[in-house]
Amino acid sequence: MTSEPPAKFFVNSGLVTSRTDIRHLLRPTLKQTVAYRYYRGRELVAHGMGWVERVVADEPETSTYFTPIAITINVDSFEHLEFETRPDQLIVYTLVQGDERVVVEFVPSAPAEHLETAPRQLGIDDGAFVQLELLGLEGAEE
Repeated sequence: MTSEPPAKFFVNSGLVTSRTDIRHLLRPTLKQTVAYRYYRGRELVAHGMGWVERVVADEPETSTYFTPIAITINVDSFEHLEFETRPDQLIVYTLVQGDERVVVEFVPSAPAEHLETAPRQLGIDDGAFVQLELLGLEGAEE
């Protein structure tokens, strides 16, 4: 019998301390829009939605940041990751450092009847009248 402990395994939820495992678990968030909530103790400090640009490890010069435009996660910024699978089969990630934690969730796509309230990158109000005047070179005054 070997004295080496067997590798841990998780099914749909768990508490992960291995930096390698944390990075692998967070890989599906890359190039995705996620919602985040930042807690200090029990107090909600900040929240928003952003695009996950990078998930890194072993890069001490790279900070973890969550902004509405871009998110970078350095797994070395956290003690551990807790994850659980929601009933809709999407995963909720909780990154923990001391009494601070960041909860990260995938943003589900909105049903067609809720499109007007779903977040959009760019929208045009086609009910309003817009007039554009384009001048060619011959119409420009010298």
